[in-house]
Amino acid sequence: MAGHSKWANIQYRKGRQDAKRGQIWTKVIREITVAARGGADPAFNPRLRLALEKASAANVPKETVNKAIARGSGKLEGAHYEEVRYEGYGVGGAAVIVDAMTDNRTRTVAEVRHAFSKHGGNLGIDGSVAYQFRHCGHFVFAPGASEEKVLEAALDAGAQDVISDADGSIEVICEPADFEDVRRSLEAAGLKPAVADVTMQALNEIPLHGGEAEQMRQLLDALEDLDDTQHVYTSALLDA
Repeated sequence: MAGHSKWANIQYRKGRQDAKRGQIWTKVIREITVAARGGADPAFNPRLRLALEKASAANVPKETVNKAIARGSGKLEGAHYEEVRYEGYGVGGAAVIVDAMTDNRTRTVAEVRHAFSKHGGNLGIDGSVAYQFRHCGHFVFAPGASEEKVLEAALDAGAQDVISDADGSIEVICEPADFEDVRRSLEAAGLKPAVADVTMQALNEIPLHGGEAEQMRQLLDALEDLDDTQHVYTSALLDA
């Protein structure tokens, strides 16, 4: 649809995150801490391995990373974070999922509810929108990448789908369990994605424009700015 670019949406969200480096450190450290509960060795813990790669990309100090692993694996004391998910609707009926890590659920739900209500959204109940998303590995290549090379490398590694978007970007979708295999195959082919993550992807996107797009952008920004928020997913596709 004219004016709606998935690549522009991805770049906007990524740009905001890069601009808030201190907050990104906090989110990554929490992710490492929780992931390390499944084992302190990244060779046997894919979630921890991905979290460590995010820490490296964000230039989180090695000592800080090691302390987070130690806390998560029980070798050091510290705050106990639990994972919580909130679901709701934003502008135009677009679905929103907020994944958070918190040591105070009462505080977090109050902050999430306030952000929704302030920006024209509504916090829903568990399961109210999750069915509109799929849990998957997601890779995105900038416009100009070789579709043929991406297609060959991705499908050979077991990817489910390769999507060429109208703006020239290319998406690769795989099962979460196949994420590492697909990434290794892409890297072996000399392909570097702009985005590589295990995520919740909307099954059907809702284009928003003008005032609705701006209001939705404010809602998403407010949710992402909350200290306990780790990830925000939406079915909204906003004006470029």
